[in-house]
Amino acid sequence: MEANLDESQLAHLIVDKLEAHQAADIVMLDLRELTPIADYFVICTAESGRQARMLEEILETELKQEHKTRPLSTEGDSDSGWILLDYNAVIVHVFSKQARAFYRLEELWKAAPVVLKIQ
Repeated sequence: MEANLDESQLAHLIVDKLEAHQAADIVMLDLRELTPIADYFVICTAESGRQARMLEEILETELKQEHKTRPLSTEGDSDSGWILLDYNAVIVHVFSKQARAFYRLEELWKAAPVVLKIQ
């Protein structure tokens, strides 16, 4: 991660990019007091598999070009309904509507403060 971009700034930047490309129901959770796995979760819904792939590609390409940061790993695909991009302190979850309703991450992490919610 670029030295002048901290975890909170990265999470907000990711939210801005997701919102700009019509991701739905964006939520940013603050996990810092709950777990060492990440500081923030950014969760959103893609309306289609095509949009999910596009959101993944936009984050990977633009964050690499603009801030020289790339995910440590990427898991899942649009066919599974869940794409996870691990930016170390920030983990991005791109869900289909069905997968998001099934996995209910916000409910699982309900103790985490909601930093922002965009519907």
